[in-house]
Amino acid sequence: MGRWKPLRITVDGQDGHRVFTGLAVFGLLAGTVMAFIGLPPIDIHGPLHYAGIMDPLCGGTRSVHSLMRGDLAMAWRYNPIAFPLVLGAIGLLVRHAVGLATGRWMNVRIGDRRAFWGVTATLLVALEINQQLHADLLS
Repeated sequence: MGRWKPLRITVDGQDGHRVFTGLAVFGLLAGTVMAFIGLPPIDIHGPLHYAGIMDPLCGGTRSVHSLMRGDLAMAWRYNPIAFPLVLGAIGLLVRHAVGLATGRWMNVRIGDRRAFWGVTATLLVALEINQQLHADLLS
């Protein structure tokens, strides 16, 4: 049997993830701004939220806000997805800096698509269950 390889990592002479680096910069800047001035003054809930159905992203903005302010426990309670998002964004910026300095870029691509999407779907279901269990906090 072959080895399970959901991701394939290569080191190349060009940046294969410029868009993700840009999103990381935007996300970290937005999180930093929220840490200093607070949450957005507009309602950004999806329509299912008002029916009492929390989606996997519910609480994500409040979670990032709490995480950027250093309140790890509250960030985890609102939505644990903030941790891999913020750490991933920081990782992308480090990757970008190393790439600029060396001219070599670590690029990650999906190897086994079925395995990758299967793991992703399983994690999203687990996150959905977690968020639904915290519906009172997220309302």
